[in-house]
Amino acid sequence: MRAGTLNTSLPMKMSGAERQRRAKFLKGWIIKNGKLHKEFKFVDFVQAFGFMSKVALSAERMNHHPEWSNVWNKVVIDLTTHDAGGISEKDFHLAETIEKLLAG
Repeated sequence: MRAGTLNTSLPMKMSGAERQRRAKFLKGWIIKNGKLHKEFKFVDFVQAFGFMSKVALSAERMNHHPEWSNVWNKVVIDLTTHDAGGISEKDFHLAETIEKLLAG
């Protein structure tokens, strides 16, 4: 891409087979309702919220934001790329980032 030009290409939706293959390499992540899905459980609300804060900062840097919910010590994350109409490479990249935050 030349300097000063914008990348206007949209992310590509992955095939079902590719999504399933990639999900096998992410511990605990599954394809649910057409989204990359995982549920996390923490000791308490403070740890759950701290985790969400870390994910939020990374997601903002990536300009790719999760669909998620939190009830006390439980965080549920669903990843999909709306521009692609389904799961794309961006979702797997964010899931991998989330796993690194959890391990780190």
